[in-house]
Amino acid sequence: MNFYIIIPAHNEGAFIGKTLESLTKQTLLPKNLVVVNDNSTDQTQQIIKEFSERFNWISQVNSKSSDQHLPGSKIINAFYKGLDALDDEYDVLCKFDADLIFPENYLETLAGHFKNNLRLGMASGFCYIEKNGKWFLENLTNKDHIRGALKAYRKACFEQIGKLKPSMGWDTVDELLAKYHGWEILTDKTLHVKHLKPTGQSYNKASKYLQGEAMFKMRYGFWITLISAIKLSSKKGSLGLFKDYMAGYFKASKMKTDFLVTKDEGKFIRQLRWKGILNKFS
Repeated sequence: MNFYIIIPAHNEGAFIGKTLESLTKQTLLPKNLVVVNDNSTDQTQQIIKEFSERFNWISQVNSKSSDQHLPGSKIINAFYKGLDALDDEYDVLCKFDADLIFPENYLETLAGHFKNNLRLGMASGFCYIEKNGKWFLENLTNKDHIRGALKAYRKACFEQIGKLKPSMGWDTVDELLAKYHGWEILTDKTLHVKHLKPTGQSYNKASKYLQGEAMFKMRYGFWITLISAIKLSSKKGSLGLFKDYMAGYFKASKMKTDFLVTKDEGKFIRQLRWKGILNKFS
């Protein structure tokens, strides 16, 4: 299978070399890998250049956006810069973060899953973070959810969901829309990916309201947003985040922010979310 990989990178000089090195050692090498150097001011560009000189399937795109580290639109806009630089001769398209170390069998294992299940639309492993010299499953990980850090899409699925939404919540709505269209999602617990920089560590203060805004844009409605905000803020150990999430939701509602999904898709999403919530109490 042809794997194409896009890696948005903003000031990832401390990590990007390790990520690229792990991908050059894959038992199934990607056909194309493009790193989008998004307004970096550190050594990111030079490190990518060195790898592109060593491997002809690695390339670099330089992009100028804001100098802030924000989730959502900044990342996806950079992703599209990379996508524009590629042809469409891929079977699986990956959006990876620039601070990961992949096991050598990662892509080969994913290829096996995609070949064995033609309705498999998305697949991944799990992120692990280092604490006191040991690697632990990152607490934001859910066995039913593929982290935004390591997305891999079958081409037909990627196209049917309308590709990726340039908004906070893109890495949730993509899965919900995949399920809406009848695709399956798989997370392989045997694939341990080292996440060198814990999620959200460098996000700035402006990002704290975006999660609640995303819940509004996915048509969660008040009660599902409330439950989701409680769950997520609890996982992150911060009551203040719960207030921020709800403030973001109400702000988006008041401003009549555009939705990411249609009414029918929103109805499906709410039914799916309620089913998941109720199953935990049954």
